[in-house]
Amino acid sequence: MASSKGWLNLETAGGSIPETQFFEGDSAFKFLGLTRTQRLYGFVGCLIVGFVLSILGSTLLFLGQLGSFAVLYGMGTLISLAGTGFLIGFYKQLKLMFKPVRVVASIVFLASIALVFVGAFVIKNDVICIIFVIVEYLAYTWYTLSYIPYARAAILKVIGM
Repeated sequence: MASSKGWLNLETAGGSIPETQFFEGDSAFKFLGLTRTQRLYGFVGCLIVGFVLSILGSTLLFLGQLGSFAVLYGMGTLISLAGTGFLIGFYKQLKLMFKPVRVVASIVFLASIALVFVGAFVIKNDVICIIFVIVEYLAYTWYTLSYIPYARAAILKVIGM
């Protein structure tokens, strides 16, 4: 019976785990009737699949397969991003992404995903692809920091800006 008790069993925890902003409102998958635990597993699953695809794509980049890199890496990034639909829903995610405080970071992040494809299929240059991946990570980091109060200001202070 130890498996029915523990922090991963969110359903039996009852009121001990508060409904956070991640579980409020309608999930994009509410029509499937998923429980809170199943939605969390869906999110983690998408995160893992996205990470694995991105790592496989990165490996292919270093093996000289630029097109395969772009496809796997792009799919990995988008699957990871889609995983938030299990938690808060796609519509709410889009609303949050394009709030004024993070709209620039969101646009740079999404554009850099597309530019990885441009670098791979149009320009056909692995260095350009790596630059766009770095820009993507920086934009995503800046985007993520916008959810933490005063995090951006702290980072700017640390780097002296």
